[in-house]
Amino acid sequence: MEIIDRFLQTPKTSFFLFGPRGTGKSTFVHRHFKNAIYIDLLDPERVRFFSAMPERLREMIDVQPESGFIVIDEVQRVPELLPVVHSLIEAKKGWKFVLTGSSARKLKRTGIDLLGGRALLHTLHPFMAGELGRYFNFDKALLHGLLPVVVASEDPAEVLRSYAALYLREEVQMEGLVRNIGNFSRFLEAISFSHASILNVSNVARECEVERKVVEGYVGILEDILLSWQLPIFTKRAKRELIVRPKFYLFDTGVFRSLRPKGPLDRAEEIEGQALEGLVAQHLKAWTAYSKGQRELFYWRTRSGAEVDFVVYGSEGLWGVEVKNARKIYPADLRGLRSFKEEYPDSKRLCLYRGRDRLMKDGILCLPCMDFLKELHPDRLLDEAFT
Repeated sequence: MEIIDRFLQTPKTSFFLFGPRGTGKSTFVHRHFKNAIYIDLLDPERVRFFSAMPERLREMIDVQPESGFIVIDEVQRVPELLPVVHSLIEAKKGWKFVLTGSSARKLKRTGIDLLGGRALLHTLHPFMAGELGRYFNFDKALLHGLLPVVVASEDPAEVLRSYAALYLREEVQMEGLVRNIGNFSRFLEAISFSHASILNVSNVARECEVERKVVEGYVGILEDILLSWQLPIFTKRAKRELIVRPKFYLFDTGVFRSLRPKGPLDRAEEIEGQALEGLVAQHLKAWTAYSKGQRELFYWRTRSGAEVDFVVYGSEGLWGVEVKNARKIYPADLRGLRSFKEEYPDSKRLCLYRGRDRLMKDGILCLPCMDFLKELHPDRLLDEAFT
């Protein structure tokens, strides 16, 4: 496959670029910073070199004839470099840094704020359909996800099978993030059932037979190594009583499927529904991250059970977005969006489904999910694309 242009815009100043493994961070920085000094901390020799004396970074820079960009790939492997980077930026000699990472855990411990706001924070996500263009295949995306390393593979299923094992070995076990790797492996299977659902830590703890506090720590580790994220409840100007727990998502649909155990009692439509909602979720998360305007993502659910899968709140207004794994839309499918309109009369509403036709039902625009994903673009308002 040819190199795909990403929606992420390269800043003109120093920045962190975080993203899970396989999202294409190295490809991105090599393409956009061809003349940069490149330090690859996946190389064990480079890790030893800078771990022994982080000041060697300054010595390396001081001999350069002119300023420019310096890329430090997987900076979390030597977090002691951050104070040196900070001092080099403060020296105002024109050097700018691109600091990539697939885990924020070590940087949090040592103080990512050491850079004192001198570096922007950006994230690189799995492909969006709009980035792939003619290469986007909706059915394959639902089955294998949109990790660049998976999309480009001749055997995506095999890559996904080894993906979780790679993280367990290199991000969890080697970094000593957990004491019992067996417990964490069982946790990964148990938490996969919570994908696209309200997170109940007590239930997960019972399922993998570890204490609740341990599971809470495991969830934090998943977020720090960028394998998962949580979607908060939308509470602005709420009149009804709402639930308070967030929804849980693994960062990629293919990774969800690779972790989710399958048994004879599993219903295929249940897994498909989780996969579809997760695919929309990862697109919306990337869309908000890459957008120039202020956009925030939530979900909405009342104590009585009325729910809207996603709420987009920002400069373009308020949108409720519901996802249905069905080829037809029935009145009952729109109950949550109708309740949302009662609560927020100025809101706009979308229902995404598996059918082929664009429909208007009760003032709710119903769109084929595939069309929605293809049209979603950071520089495009929902109003412009879908109304």
